[in-house]
Amino acid sequence: MMRGSRMNPGDRRTRSTMTIIIVMGLCCFFYILGAWQKSGTGRGDSIALRVTKETDCTILPNLHFETHHSINGANPLIMTNKVIEPCHIRYSDYTPCQDQNRAMKFPRENMTYRERHCPAENEKLRCLIPAPKGYVSPFPWPKSRDYVPYANAPYKSLTIEKAVQNWIQFQGDVFKFPGGGTMFPNGASAYIDELASVIPLADGTIRTALDTGCGVASFGAYLMDRNILTMSFAPRDSHEAQVQFALERGVPAVIGVLGTIKLPYPSRSFDMVHCSRCLIPWGSNGGMYMMEVDRVLRPGGYWILSGPPINWGKYYQTWKRSKQDAQEDQSRIENIAHMLCWDKVYEKEDTAIWQKKANTHSCHQQSDRDNMMCKGQDADDVWYKKMESCITPSGEAAQLKKFPERLFAIPPRILEGQAPDITEEVFVEDNKLWKKYVKTYKRVNKLIGSQRYRNIMDMNAGLGSFAAALDSPKSWIMNVVPTISEKNTLGIIYERGLIGIYHDWCEAFSTYPRTYDLIHASGVFNLYQNKCDVEDILLEMDRILRPEGAVILRDNVDVLNKVRSTISGMRWKSKLLDHEDGPHIPEKMLIAVKEYWVGSNEGNSS
Repeated sequence: MMRGSRMNPGDRRTRSTMTIIIVMGLCCFFYILGAWQKSGTGRGDSIALRVTKETDCTILPNLHFETHHSINGANPLIMTNKVIEPCHIRYSDYTPCQDQNRAMKFPRENMTYRERHCPAENEKLRCLIPAPKGYVSPFPWPKSRDYVPYANAPYKSLTIEKAVQNWIQFQGDVFKFPGGGTMFPNGASAYIDELASVIPLADGTIRTALDTGCGVASFGAYLMDRNILTMSFAPRDSHEAQVQFALERGVPAVIGVLGTIKLPYPSRSFDMVHCSRCLIPWGSNGGMYMMEVDRVLRPGGYWILSGPPINWGKYYQTWKRSKQDAQEDQSRIENIAHMLCWDKVYEKEDTAIWQKKANTHSCHQQSDRDNMMCKGQDADDVWYKKMESCITPSGEAAQLKKFPERLFAIPPRILEGQAPDITEEVFVEDNKLWKKYVKTYKRVNKLIGSQRYRNIMDMNAGLGSFAAALDSPKSWIMNVVPTISEKNTLGIIYERGLIGIYHDWCEAFSTYPRTYDLIHASGVFNLYQNKCDVEDILLEMDRILRPEGAVILRDNVDVLNKVRSTISGMRWKSKLLDHEDGPHIPEKMLIAVKEYWVGSNEGNSS
């Protein structure tokens, strides 16, 4: 008899057969389970398939990006019980932070009353700003430069007050803009030709300009022929709708004024600053306004002054000034310009041009200049900061490429290490990323890049790579850097040859209603969580977006779901799309279109 662990050969054969049967059974079970799940019958997969179908990035059958203007009513998509009602028609041109009634409560000294004064929380309008009856999409560029539909901005006062200056004419149902200005009645183009005899406007050296007191922005409109982007501003004053006319024409502009607060632009931003009879008292307040121009003017840049007090000897009697006062006015400007290290390079008839030295170190020997230098200030920290009578240190001119090479060249602020955590590699990768994103946008909305979207806003511009990827003579982009952003990148954006502005999205933007065709916002709602209400930001977007304008939002899916539940009551149609890298990425895209509707005197809409 045998002992130990040896098994009977028959037992071994039985166990092997059982093992094979068990393995085959398991294989069959998992095959059947997989086939069942693939069929979509399984609960989890059916949900996944439905979500994938709803977020398909290739077809958007319920969104129409074309202009129609034939909608006989617009019922909002109801996803929640809340429907946001239209405001009364009297608010059709409402500008919350430049409201005329509120402005009159503030001092007139130094134009304080024309500055931003936003409504308190309990004074905010939480309704949809209506378009006026008959509103239509603006003409495509370049026709829009010369013609604006009367129904879009029905104000005729400028046609009377500026009739002899060739600003604007009323013809039938349109306004015509001949391109004239107070100091260039023969047209902006001829005026710019005169400037071009002194300033290199044709070779890409001059790319960004600032027009102070711009009127209807004809100067900026005609500079676009020379591939120069101009940030124009004018106050909301007795001349109705100057800035509104500019934006209807398809020209960059904001409501603004040189008063007591610093301009919302970083230092060393502009290649050229212009004033054509802008009525700014340049020699007052110790030269404070010229010092603010100096802050935003790049070393080597130009300042152009047309109108009073230039050519005072010819006009002082027309201005109802004494000869001595008019002469002293220009003398003060000359002395301030000398202290700022500006060289006068041209003066003829009504126009004078100064150039800021490319290297201001040579001016430091001036004791009066040394005593006027700003102490310990961040020259780019300007939001609601008071202007001071001091000179911003600027050093040497940055080695900028000429445009368009400037657009994708590494900006000097990055090369010189002035932008913490933004390296050359980060800049290059950011450009690659946004080229990919813009490619997706154009696939989803084939009108992007066409004449359909002229005025575009990027609400959280970062390094400006969205605008760079979209760069086209058919459109321009207002790059907004939120004041609460971790990184102040607006200076980098300007060094790329783009334009933009600082802004806090808890407040209204300094523009008229219906002034942008396309709004892009990446990470805005996530940035402003716990800062202000999502609904307030969306209502502001609706205010500045034109009827049938488009919106592209990128954000976390949870944030976008909250946004989508709000816009369902705002007369927007929307579609949620997956990230370019697939459905498992928590960042999504929300594409929306604002429906066409107009207000009425009864407070209803149609």
